[in-house]
This record gives sequence, C-alpha cells and structure tokens, in this order.
Amino acid sequence: MDLTKRRITKIAREVQAYVRDGMKIQGVGSGECDILHIVRKNPGITPGEVSRILVMDKAAIAKRTANLEAKGFLRRIADSKDRRKQHLYATQMCEDVKTSRTALEEKFYSWLIQEIPQDELDVFLSVLERLYARAKEESRAGFPHLM
Repeated sequence: MDLTKRRITKIAREVQAYVRDGMKIQGVGSGECDILHIVRKNPGITPGEVSRILVMDKAAIAKRTANLEAKGFLRRIADSKDRRKQHLYATQMCEDVKTSRTALEEKFYSWLIQEIPQDELDVFLSVLERLYARAKEESRAGFPHLM
C-alpha cells in the first residue's frame, strides 16, 4: 500500500506542466528540453547516443536536434576522423534555458511552500533531504533493493 499516494510524483507533474509552459515562451518543447539536458551533460555526444539514452527513434532525434540547431540551442561538429559522425554541443542559449528552467522550478516550489508554518517546514525539509539522499544512493547503486 502506497502511503504517499504518489503525491511526490503528482507534485512533480504539476511543476513540469508549469515549466513546460514557461519553456514554450523560449521556443523549447518538452521533448526538446530532454535533449538539451542530455547534450549539456554530455558535450560531444552523437545523435545516436542521444537516441539510445532517450529510447527514441533516431529519425525523431535527428529532426529534433536539427530543429534545436536551427533555433541556436545546439551546435553540431563533424568528427575529424569520420565526417559522417556528428557531435552535439550546447550553446549559450542552451545554458540559458537551463537557468530559466531552474528559476521556474524554484518559483513554483517557493510558491508551494510559502504558507507552511516555519516549524512544519523545518521538519518537512529535513525529511525531504533524507528521502532525496536515500533515493540518490539507491539510484547510484543500480537499485539493488528494488530489482
């Protein structure tokens, strides 16, 4: 029985809906945000590698990366040894999107907790930190307790 009633997931969905709307203003769709995040974290990644990470069709990734390149969020550099192989890099516009996305998330979460009394907030934030640390540790270990 899930005592949390998946509320953490449901709150995260509301945040993502808010962020998605904010990103539309900057000309970035939700699927494009995922690609930008991966390229930012993996400079020089190939579209094929992005496809594998996102478990998406290579043609769809090619179309989206070309679109992001045309908008100025990505730059593509051909491999010096194999001109058919392309490497993707984030531009400053891509970095700015990350900053905007983070700012939108912070704004939502600040709004969300603003009416919680400080003593309750202190307890909540302490428990939240413990949950995050536990989740991160399990993830880094490859989810041994959940598989």
